[in-house]
Amino acid sequence: MTDYRKTDEAVAALTPEQFWVPQESGTERPGTGEYLNNKKPGIYVDIVSGEPLFASSDKYESGCGWPSFTKPIEPADVAELRDVSHGMVRTEVRSARESPRPAQRRARCLLGDCRL
Repeated sequence: MTDYRKTDEAVAALTPEQFWVPQESGTERPGTGEYLNNKKPGIYVDIVSGEPLFASSDKYESGCGWPSFTKPIEPADVAELRDVSHGMVRTEVRSARESPRPAQRRARCLLGDCRL
């Protein structure tokens, strides 16, 4: 079994925006994320640890401006956090291993803290 962890090397390799979104709970503008319109088959993984989080086969167009998924690959590996900080209710999705806060279940609009 793979041991997915955040490493100093992985964090150092992030662009400023890639660091800001997952490491500082930043929010990229809706409609601007690299993977919003991505149609390629694959697995979306945590940008720092490489942990598999979502399958492209579960991605759908929700109209929220961020990639959306019907379910994670493994529900126990994902923490969903309610966020009302930008005048709307949204769900921040993180690797459960990296999340400091308790998980909540809601629709998933994913920010750019993953990679395919």
